[in-house]
Amino acid sequence: MTHFAVTAVGADRPGIVAAVTGVFADQGCNLEDSSMTILRGQFAMMLVVDAPAGADAGQIEAALAAPAAELDLVVTVRPAPQPAPSSASADEEVSWTVSVYGADHPGIVHGVASLLADRSVNIVDLSTRMVGTAENPVYTMVLEVTLPAGTDPREFERALADKAGELGVTCRLHPSEADIL
Repeated sequence: MTHFAVTAVGADRPGIVAAVTGVFADQGCNLEDSSMTILRGQFAMMLVVDAPAGADAGQIEAALAAPAAELDLVVTVRPAPQPAPSSASADEEVSWTVSVYGADHPGIVHGVASLLADRSVNIVDLSTRMVGTAENPVYTMVLEVTLPAGTDPREFERALADKAGELGVTCRLHPSEADIL
């Protein structure tokens, strides 16, 4: 089997998921990983599909052309080789959650992401939302991260607090709870 990363973006409407996944079913592809969301009326989907041997990105993209045109989607397909097995131990694979909230302003995501990158912390999931009221909006960001082996979570939390102070927001760090997904 051959793996492909597929993205589809466009104005949200009913039927997008059914149309795109129908193509994969017709092509004999198995959906291994997916993430789909709607952001301010824009639908975005990313999938990793396992296609039958001999399939190529052009063939998959051509098969998606009709539903993409009908639903006004921008679709991309690219090879996604399987990553090498991780040599990290189970202790090194512990996920942490970073939550950030405060008054909205440019640079919050960049500031936090830069701190994480400087410390070799991997972001495995990130979502942001505006919550509160129109008069009192609050920017929220939740990141799932993995810390490098040997990282002291308390020291890392202090670094997050320092960055939060610079950005005028609040940051919290806690172990991620095991969820079904």
